[in-house]
Amino acid sequence: MHREPADTVPQGPHQPCPSSTKSHVATTLLPAARQSLSDHAGSADPPAERTGRRQGMRTRLGCLSHKSDSYNDFTAILPDKPNRALKRLSTEEATRWADSFDVLLSHKYGLATFRAFLKTEFSEENLEFWLACEDFKKTRSAAKLASKAQRIFEEFIDVQAPREVNIDFQTRELTRRNMQEPSLSCFDQAQGKVHSLMEKDSYPRFLRSKIYTDLLSQTQRRLS
Repeated sequence: MHREPADTVPQGPHQPCPSSTKSHVATTLLPAARQSLSDHAGSADPPAERTGRRQGMRTRLGCLSHKSDSYNDFTAILPDKPNRALKRLSTEEATRWADSFDVLLSHKYGLATFRAFLKTEFSEENLEFWLACEDFKKTRSAAKLASKAQRIFEEFIDVQAPREVNIDFQTRELTRRNMQEPSLSCFDQAQGKVHSLMEKDSYPRFLRSKIYTDLLSQTQRRLS
């Protein structure tokens, strides 16, 4: 039995699309398609691009975590010009830095060298706080005392301070109470804790560091 196809559409003669219609379609759709492809490419990072970014990040982190502690790095921050400082520094003086932590801190070049070492360990805030306390204790103006004390507390002692030092809760709270009536001794306990930390932890590593051993070698070679 012969059946007629369902919904048969009568076929008429082929009518070509007007050129204006073609132009409108191309103008409207092609830029949108290109933009869609561009957006897709931007949102889906190619593997090579992701790998490159990861490698770049690892390189930057490596530069931070492997900061060199060689002699050439610390000479730039000595109190005087490097060559002049080395001429003035004798091997005997540099050797005495190993006698005690306080001998090191009391020496102009010893202090600068220790600071350079702490920078390589990202712990220079301990020394900066200790120095700030030493300067604070020289304050003679009662009008400046309170403001200087508050500035030191906010920078080094307060929780999440920008250069927060590592002290215990009791010492932090005692210092906080001292801020109510600041005196020249209000940071004494906190300063003592930080001094002890540097003496027991950072100072022995400094004496074994390349910064110190390279400096000793430089002074010895100058005499030979």
